[in-house]
This record gives sequence, structure tokens and C-alpha cells, in this order.
Amino acid sequence: MADTLFTNVRILDGTGAEPYSGSVMVQGNRIHRVGRGSAAIAPSGATVIDGAGATLMPGMCEAHTHFSWNDSATLAGIQAMPLEEHVLWCAKVAKQYLQAGWTSCVGAACAKPRLDVVIRNAIAKGQIPGPRYLAASQEITVPGGLGDETLSHLPFPEFSFGVNVNGADDMRKVVRMFLKYGVDAIKLNLSGDNFTPDSPANTTWMTDAEVAAAMEEVRMRGKRGTAHARSAASVKQALRHGMDIIYHASFTDTETLDMLEAAKDRVFVAPGLAILYAMLNEAEAYGVTKAQATEMGYQIEWDAALESLSKMHKRGIRVLPGGDYGFAFTPHGQNARDLEFFVKYLGFTPMEAIRAATLYGGQIMMKPHELGVVKDGFLADLLLVDGDPLANLAILRDPKRLLAVMKDGVFAKAPHIASQREWRRVA
Repeated sequence: MADTLFTNVRILDGTGAEPYSGSVMVQGNRIHRVGRGSAAIAPSGATVIDGAGATLMPGMCEAHTHFSWNDSATLAGIQAMPLEEHVLWCAKVAKQYLQAGWTSCVGAACAKPRLDVVIRNAIAKGQIPGPRYLAASQEITVPGGLGDETLSHLPFPEFSFGVNVNGADDMRKVVRMFLKYGVDAIKLNLSGDNFTPDSPANTTWMTDAEVAAAMEEVRMRGKRGTAHARSAASVKQALRHGMDIIYHASFTDTETLDMLEAAKDRVFVAPGLAILYAMLNEAEAYGVTKAQATEMGYQIEWDAALESLSKMHKRGIRVLPGGDYGFAFTPHGQNARDLEFFVKYLGFTPMEAIRAATLYGGQIMMKPHELGVVKDGFLADLLLVDGDPLANLAILRDPKRLLAVMKDGVFAKAPHIASQREWRRVA
């Protein structure tokens, strides 16, 4: 790792504070010194990056990540990919996320039992490029629920989209299997989903005994429980059992919001607005018209989600970006659009949206004192952005505007040599 000095940059530190001009010195894999103003002296041998006024900000965290979703339009299509090709796909997507500025990702379920664990370990060992990653289990469901897919017609029927359990003892067995594999989190499908018409989003499927058995095993090994929970009843169930991350939370009532607010120092919500928006507005090419999506219940859920999540934001509940990317209508690479959705539909300011992707990202990654902020001593996960994201969040999803991506003090995307963005080696 070479020491790197970023000079003449506009520092957007991730805390919500106003940006300021300054310099950032990286030594090894950590931020050594953040300085205000233009004066900065690089140590001998350091690489100096003249940002020419570009924005330097923390790397972002995607809180609802599915590396193994393979841009298919169906759940069965995800499973049709053979295991070996699926591993290669995940490695490709992990690199794509990192180079797009997502230096941390929270796995929200994988398509085959060990995919997330294998990719996490390969990234950590330096075998493949990718973000810091927390590995999830497959989705665990019950008969009739989301993920209970009949896949016997596929070339590889031994892999089902979700793992089916029936009762607390069965749940305990499956959770223990995934914990043995080394996952960081167990994912339970507590609610249904409009993607599966026989188990729509406002339904709830697991018994308290099943969820309690899962969470007892999770806590015993110091891991996390996460929930697919669209219905109000499922969100309350997740909270009653101490689950840490709630995906979706589209439907709420006053009791649900009160419970979320009471747990706001512990719990995170990653809603997945992108897939709701896409199903209503961008899925016709894949066989779903707006009228069909509305009939499936997506307009009702979209309206409920905007109301619920706006109220959460006002109550100080941590809502993070992560939009169920990886389907044909939500392809990998659009992820930063979530920040624009937060501003347009949920009442966030651009600064609050960036804070959700950075400061809150460090917290959901369980490194609140090391990630998500440009600060002395923090890990050097940094983005150099051409322009002002606060004025135009869309630049964060334009690869040409991401001049550099640094993870752990090493460039995943190095700045190009150009007259207006000079970088040089100090002799």
C-alpha cells in the first residue's frame, strides 16, 4: 500500500456536516489526517492526487444486496444458472459494485446455499475484487410462502430458490446448517410478496415459534437475524424477536412505527423501493404491464411504502439504500438511484440520502468507528467524484463521474492521468 495524499478536494465527510475544502492523507489502509484548506505536505514516496475541486466522500454501503440475482425476470430463472457459472457471476457482480463506489455491501440472501460465504471469503483473501461483504443465508420460507418454488423442471432441481421449513424443529435444523457454513446473517421470509400471487405482500407466513427457534440459534452464535417483512404484522414479528435488519417494511400502522422508533438505535430498514417502482413503470418489456402490476398489488404497496418510509424517516429510524437489484427490471449497476428515490419520494434531503449510504452504512456493517465517515483513523474507503452530489445525486450512478474508488487504502478504480486532474509521485 502506497501512501496517498488527496489535495484540492471538497470533502463531504458523511456525517451530514457541510462540505469544506481540504486534503486527506491516507497511510496504509487508514485515513491518517484530514485537513482544512489547501496546505498539505506529502511524505516522501506518497502519491499525490490533485482533485481540482472534485468531491471526496466515503465509500457507499448497499444494504440490500443480492450478488447472485442474475438479471433474470423470474425467481426460477435465477436458479437455472448452474452452480459453477453462478459463482463466476457473483464474482463479476462484486467487482462491478466496488467499481461503482459501493465499498461495503450487506448480503440480503443468496440463490444457492454457500454462494455468499464463498464470495465473501474470496474477497477477504484478495482472490477477487469486491466490497467489504457480510454474507447471508438463502431465504428461509415455509410451505406456501415466498421462496417455496417448484423447480423440478429446471436443469438443476437440487437448488431451490428458498429453503422450506415446517415447524420450529425444522427451522432450527436449517438455521444451524447455514450457521455451520459461516454466514453472517440468517434471512427469514416472514411476509409474502406480490411477485408470488399466492402469497402477496400483505400476508404473514411464519409462526412465532418458528421465528423464535431461528433467533435462539442466531443469538447463540453471535450472528444476525434479518427479515423479508412487507406486511405490518411481519415487521412487528421481526421486532418482537429482536431481528436487526428489516427488508421492505412497506405496510405499517401506528403500533408498527412506535415499535420501530423504540428500536431505532438497533434496527435498520432497507426498503427496496427500486423494485416496486420498476414493476409499475419499467417491467413491460419483461411481460408485466402497468395494469398487470397494479392488479398484482404493486400500486397499493408503492403508495403504502412511501407513506410508511416517510414516517420512519421523520421519526429518526435508519432507512438505508438497497433496492433488490439484480432482476431484469432492476439490473445491477443502477443502485445509486435509491438515493434519488429517497429525496423524490420520502422527503430526504440530498445530504440525508448520502448520510444514509455512508454514516449509516458504517453502522449496519458493524464498524461505526471505522467506516462511513472521512475522519482521522477511519478505514480508507473513499470516492473521488467529479461534481457535487448534493446538487445532483444522479452523478453517483455515472461511471464517468466516479474519478476514483479506494477501498482499504488501495485503488479499486484509479484516477486517470489528465491535465485537469493531475496526480504525481512525490520523490
